Amino acid sequence: MIKRYSTPDTDALFSEEAKMSRWLEIELAVTDALAATGVVPKNVAEECRRKAPVIDAAFVARVEAREAITNHDVAAFVDVLQESIGAPAGSWIHYGLTSTDVVDTGLCWALRDASTLIHDSLNDLIDVITTLATTHRNTAMIGRTHGIHAEPTTFGAKVALWGAQVKRDRERILRARDVIAVCKLSGAVGTYSNIEPEVEARVGQHLSLTPVPATQVVARDRHAEFLYACASVGTTLESIAVELRHLQRTEVNEVREGFAPGQKGSSAMPHKRNPISAETISGLSRVLRANAQVGLQDVPLWHERDISHSSAERIVLPDSASLAVYMTRRMARLLSNLEVDTESMQKNLNALHGVVFSQSVLLALVESGMTRDDAYRIVQSAAATAISSGTHLREVLAADSKVTLSAKQIDSAFDLSRVLRHAGRAIDSLLEK
Repeated sequence: MIKRYSTPDTDALFSEEAKMSRWLEIELAVTDALAATGVVPKNVAEECRRKAPVIDAAFVARVEAREAITNHDVAAFVDVLQESIGAPAGSWIHYGLTSTDVVDTGLCWALRDASTLIHDSLNDLIDVITTLATTHRNTAMIGRTHGIHAEPTTFGAKVALWGAQVKRDRERILRARDVIAVCKLSGAVGTYSNIEPEVEARVGQHLSLTPVPATQVVARDRHAEFLYACASVGTTLESIAVELRHLQRTEVNEVREGFAPGQKGSSAMPHKRNPISAETISGLSRVLRANAQVGLQDVPLWHERDISHSSAERIVLPDSASLAVYMTRRMARLLSNLEVDTESMQKNLNALHGVVFSQSVLLALVESGMTRDDAYRIVQSAAATAISSGTHLREVLAADSKVTLSAKQIDSAFDLSRVLRHAGRAIDSLLEK
């Protein structure tokens, strides 16, 4: 992932040094397991660990130089590692393995740890959302359906529903982590032809990865599930971002992204404050969904293995993990610094002269004995008059001889607290552990 949309911890996780460090530990763990099962002399395994090189930029450069000759990254890594340890101990490195044993086990290890980073970032976002929802538990605003004023709601209820969806994404990430936290050390076609299953079991226990049956590769539906979980996180974040973008429109002006001292909203128009974080999140979510599609296309492979998946997933897997973390943290910052304009919310709530209580009036008329269709037509006409004349719906109804509601019934129909009496349920649900 480009630096602009990555984080230091994901950069570190997917660096070449980190990748080869995982490969090294896998190779050494296999040698240890071979020693424990009597295949490799114990002193040889100990020597391999003692003489194992530090995986740093210089080591990576040696591997890359060797790869220019071998045209095979793992073979180059093994060559340089064996050379660093020296013969005869180094000759036991990679015993009974195929390159994918090391690559796939290391990749699953990395994705498991990436899942934890995403999960922890989602936890932080949920905390921010919970604070925002509880702060605005009673902040009334207009609810919109199809972009049109519908009925009153609260900003807290709106935010709480965001949190509920983020919680579901957190569960998806946990499931994906369980699915991807596997290892495979079973040889060229997965038959353990030159290595015993006990070695795989010992290494899996050492790395906290679960051994799974495989061909030469771990089945890619596992990776596709991880990519879907990342895409789902992105889609949830975009759902929040799209709502925030709408609420920031000049004509609405109910929320605003935080604006730092010295920040510029437009290079040309000094008055502008653009919703750049929300728009960025919307755009990046498209990348996550596209990457999930690549993951699904990587599942079908020829026979016991081909490498059609390999080039693609070198891009989409680290990029999706990095983006999921970056976007989640950026959304947390956005919401932490969000300016909520309660006055604009109240103004917009009252903009259509009370017609947003039309359903309450409709039901009151039905309760009084009127047919639903008759009641609907009366309220529909009265609402149109209220909007066109700028007269409050209550006054229009009072002037209509067909409306026989008592003052008490009218008061109840237009009682905001009654309409919103259950709006806090979404917040209460969010607060449940």
